[in-house]
Amino acid sequence: MCGVIGIYDTEEVVAKIYNGMMNLQHRGQDSAGILTYDGRFHLKRGNGLVKDIFDSNNVRRLTGNIGLGHTRYPTVGEGSVEDAQPFWVSYPFGIAGVHNGNVINFIQLKKELFEKSRKIINSNCDVEAILHIFAEYLEKNSTTELSPEVVFNAVRYVYKKAKGSYSVVIYIAGKGMVGFRDPYGLRPLLFGVKKDKLVNSFAFASESVSLVAINFGDIQDVEPGSAIYIDKYRKVHKKKIASKPFRPCIFEYIYFARPDSYLNKINVYQSRVSLGKSLAKKLKKVNLDIDVVVPVPDSARAAAIEIARVLKKKYREGLVKNRYIGRTFIMSGDNIRKKSIEQKLSPIANVFKNRSVLLVDDSIVRGNTSRSIIQIVRNAGAKKVFLASYSAPLISPCVYGIDMQTKNEFIAANSTPDQVALKINADRVIYQDLNEMEQVVRKQNKTIKSFCKACFNGVYPTGDVSKEILSLIEEERDRNKSKQLDLSLGF
Repeated sequence: MCGVIGIYDTEEVVAKIYNGMMNLQHRGQDSAGILTYDGRFHLKRGNGLVKDIFDSNNVRRLTGNIGLGHTRYPTVGEGSVEDAQPFWVSYPFGIAGVHNGNVINFIQLKKELFEKSRKIINSNCDVEAILHIFAEYLEKNSTTELSPEVVFNAVRYVYKKAKGSYSVVIYIAGKGMVGFRDPYGLRPLLFGVKKDKLVNSFAFASESVSLVAINFGDIQDVEPGSAIYIDKYRKVHKKKIASKPFRPCIFEYIYFARPDSYLNKINVYQSRVSLGKSLAKKLKKVNLDIDVVVPVPDSARAAAIEIARVLKKKYREGLVKNRYIGRTFIMSGDNIRKKSIEQKLSPIANVFKNRSVLLVDDSIVRGNTSRSIIQIVRNAGAKKVFLASYSAPLISPCVYGIDMQTKNEFIAANSTPDQVALKINADRVIYQDLNEMEQVVRKQNKTIKSFCKACFNGVYPTGDVSKEILSLIEEERDRNKSKQLDLSLGF
């Protein structure tokens, strides 16, 4: 899961891209990059947070009215700066791009591009392969004047070659900017316009909140299997290129996206409130002896407030979050996550002392984080600790861009809720029902018939995720874990 932004403006864009990326920081904390264009490409990439990578010196040289930005959350590779985005290729025209998602046949594409086209993919980043595929079509089919139809056919060529999930923003030097989503619309991408009496400006971003922050309006979703192209005359062209069942990722609404964002015409905050209301109905039937409802900050807050309201129980903020520790879900390594949880959350003892506590969280993945939080609450004096997840049990690897890639990472994969409770030292674990979870989220947009729920049910909507692909992804994941362990031990 990553954050992307692209701006086609009438004035210098680096400050706007920076601000837009700050509002996408939650989507990736590993690395970030900005590319601008003023007749040539200017690029700065680095590991770490946006605020730590960009200073006055490197921002000063990122000149131009057109630019791309990216915050990275790695699902493959070793997290080196070589894999940070944006990427660009010099021919034809000069083409730069950013991407959010995961191309599941990336290894095969690297091999094919080298063997058939003599092009080396020098990173473990999907967008480098996408850019070469896009460029390959333009190289064979474009003239000096690049028509919208040729650009759309280049996107169609990417659809033909690249499998999996991807939302992409590409700038073709001196020609125009195009944003497109994979045929299933697995990853979000939005488009906004800043209207002016003389010349309009345009922007793409992974979440609406990023566009709002930089004052772009008329915000709309880039439709699945569709592309929006702004040519050099600033004329907007739209094209539906591929028709597949729309399957946006439901985990965006559960955890990843900011609550103030709208994705696919669905407000994330309202989704979490509704999920809390739905789970409260189930909790009523369970009839637990609850004294106080406490959220695991921050994503669970909206659901927890609604659960407390429906159950008519006290709601309290019992866990104080250190704002200087990142999102633990997207940190690599169990030891790092455990240490970060201990540094990140501090209990307010009088909220918990001698009370039966209902902790509310967005999900339970590996169980290590939940176990650490429950221990913090018990150490603060809680009499009982119940854990309610407003999502269903996670049981299957995600191959579409979330860092849950091996089946043995899921505590619920081969365990009942009671067994999960035993493993994480909870008195009871209550999950949302899968069908109810989906119906609650789609209430705001019933044109979405179904979401991608592969991590909850093992059904991969693209229909091309074989056992071999899952094995390759697991092997890659295990290799990277071993390398990270060797580095941490100094080997």
